[in-house]
Amino acid sequence: MRSSLRLGYWDARQGRKTNRLPPAILAASIGLVVFAASAVLFGQATGLGLVRQEAGRPVAMRDIIISRAPGDAVVVNDAASGKAIATYPKDTGGFVRGSLRAFERMRQVAAVPNGAAYRIIKWDTGRVSLSDTATGERIYLEAFGRDNAAAFAALLDSQGGTRP
Repeated sequence: MRSSLRLGYWDARQGRKTNRLPPAILAASIGLVVFAASAVLFGQATGLGLVRQEAGRPVAMRDIIISRAPGDAVVVNDAASGKAIATYPKDTGGFVRGSLRAFERMRQVAAVPNGAAYRIIKWDTGRVSLSDTATGERIYLEAFGRDNAAAFAALLDSQGGTRP
């Protein structure tokens, strides 16, 4: 009886050379890696070819506390005064409610209590961001659409925010 190594594919391969990577492709791939690394180093050293997007300066900011209330309502309070800014009943405030879930998850992973404030910042470029003061995470809300950014900007504009 023949050995199992002599059956099928292995038997047909016996005595043949293995396929090697062509030297031209190997040289081209090494050249591409070297070029990419040198382009990055050149850009970092000279500043040429870099695209930088600055957030700008803060125009207004407000610290808020977003919490859940009985009946699955979401309540937004001013962190400084404790005064309720907005209340979103059960099937309203979709983006604010979704943001709360995302930040609660980040806080759970970072083992940070949920009672810390969030910070809404309006930048001089017109952008609006939401920062978690406990974890340091920041989300620029325009990435989720103008209407969603406007939902948080309305919380900032209801009091005018504080001037930094």
